[in-house]
Amino acid sequence: MKTYTYIVEKCSETGFYVGHVPGFPGAHSQAETLDELQQNMQEVIEMLLEDGEPQSDAEFIGTQMVKVA
Repeated sequence: MKTYTYIVEKCSETGFYVGHVPGFPGAHSQAETLDELQQNMQEVIEMLLEDGEPQSDAEFIGTQMVKVA
């Protein structure tokens, strides 16, 4: 079993949550709730893994904040 980290944003136009896995082409989904997004992301990752593990030259490290005046 492997754990994947995905980024979650909320679309201001639709109100939907949008998730994507950095460095994993095609691993994205959207949903009305965070619970639904979690399920959708699990399903899309499982489906994409049927074609094999993605090859990426980058490793997701995290997020940082910067203040701008």
